[in-house]
Amino acid sequence: MMGIENVYGELLSGLQSENQKLLLTKLKEDGTLEKHIYVPGAEPEAAEALAQQAAFEKKVCISGFGADEHTEKWIAEPFCKENRMLIFGGGHVSLALAEFAARTGFAVTVTDDRPSFANQLRFPTAKQVLCMDFDSAIEKLHVNSSDFVVLLTRGHRHDGVCLRALAKQPETAYLGMIGSRKRVRELKDTLEEEGISREWLDWIHTPVGLDIGAVTPEEIAVAILAEAIQVKRKPAEGTRRVSQSDIDMEVIHDLAEPEEKFADQKKAIITILTTKGSTPRKAGAKMIVYETGMIQGTIGGGCAEANLMQHAREVIRGGAYQIRHVDMTGKVAEEEGMVCGGIMQVLIEQG
Repeated sequence: MMGIENVYGELLSGLQSENQKLLLTKLKEDGTLEKHIYVPGAEPEAAEALAQQAAFEKKVCISGFGADEHTEKWIAEPFCKENRMLIFGGGHVSLALAEFAARTGFAVTVTDDRPSFANQLRFPTAKQVLCMDFDSAIEKLHVNSSDFVVLLTRGHRHDGVCLRALAKQPETAYLGMIGSRKRVRELKDTLEEEGISREWLDWIHTPVGLDIGAVTPEEIAVAILAEAIQVKRKPAEGTRRVSQSDIDMEVIHDLAEPEEKFADQKKAIITILTTKGSTPRKAGAKMIVYETGMIQGTIGGGCAEANLMQHAREVIRGGAYQIRHVDMTGKVAEEEGMVCGGIMQVLIEQG
């Protein structure tokens, strides 16, 4: 069995060059498990089918659960590049959007060609701030299918520069552009005459954001972020899928490269496998529980998390993995004071 640090390190390394990697876990009858990165065509039949399903649906998939005890149990977890929100333009709407997007899990990059608008002091929640020409920034960022791009520049001349550059890059998960319908239509017509696909131009979300009657920069930012989340969480039929797994990449980094203070501590990893109904986190969410009681990540907090932490300590002491069901419905929820109304199935394993 590959060590936890090694398998997650290999996973992160693979994501540097590929948009998606799959982690396969086999749960064995003796209470142990094996993890490895999926190798197409080299897996047992059951694992191969499950991996392909997870790759297509872009969410955690399981097989063999609920069957007899001798049936092989597999978990396939898809991991994609982190969801970046690439904001072009450093004005008032960008200021609010960068803050709100960072709070909802996006890794934010802001680009503007004016030093007074593109600096870390102005955008403290951004992971990266670039002061450079927009087309140069797009080339530097290596835009990919996990990215959410928002054009909030100071004019359609700059929007045109961005779109010409983006048209040469791989398609993104989301692309939105602010502007009046008339100006946007004129820009699209110009770009189509230059040879850019009309289908791609019409796919752009513009006017950007959900129609909630937003007026202020902060309200417009909320509308844009809501639309981006809708694309991420509720993809329309026939549209490209973004990762449906609720993964905190910081936890994955913590598993691959533990902080020095945690390096020698025994630990357990809790992973949500399936959910039904209203739950605080969805399948794919992970948290680490250390023998000292320290934690990294969350599966939603509250009584359910506290209860699972007790079982995590049992796993740390005993070694065998556990599959637990957390019921947050009806009478159970009332007795425990839970505010959600769903059911979670989780795996607790030794780290």
